[in-house]
Amino acid sequence: MSKWKKLSHTIYQCKYHIVWCPKYRYRILKGQVAEFVEQTLRMLCEWRNIEILEMNVKEDHIHMILSIPPRLSVSEVTGMLKGKTAIKLFKSFPALRKKPYWGNHFWSRGYCVSSIGLDENKIRKYVKYQEEREKKEESEQQEFGLF
Repeated sequence: MSKWKKLSHTIYQCKYHIVWCPKYRYRILKGQVAEFVEQTLRMLCEWRNIEILEMNVKEDHIHMILSIPPRLSVSEVTGMLKGKTAIKLFKSFPALRKKPYWGNHFWSRGYCVSSIGLDENKIRKYVKYQEEREKKEESEQQEFGLF
């Protein structure tokens, strides 16, 4: 499988490591709740054409490595995943609506995200020496009579 994904007018490689926690970092993601959350996340990602590269549901947080199409923002995806899983959790496990999850807030407000991609040093060198590389390719093409 290629690292690069394709849309009609775009090729992309947008991978992100996203981590978020239940409210107050309670150790609630275990047993049936953890299984339900994992199944729901898989279903939601499939629905939005988001590829799950890795996922680990821990008792007090979730790690996901996702390939997200560029038409979607990371904050939009994270908000959708957190919001929809909370709604489905409260529907399937009504006891979670009681303290400590006052109201409809299962997840903490924030999240952590980092991009995963090409090696930064390689990209810097590519950008820095792009002109020299193009000149070299151009002179080679002239040698072979391509210009």
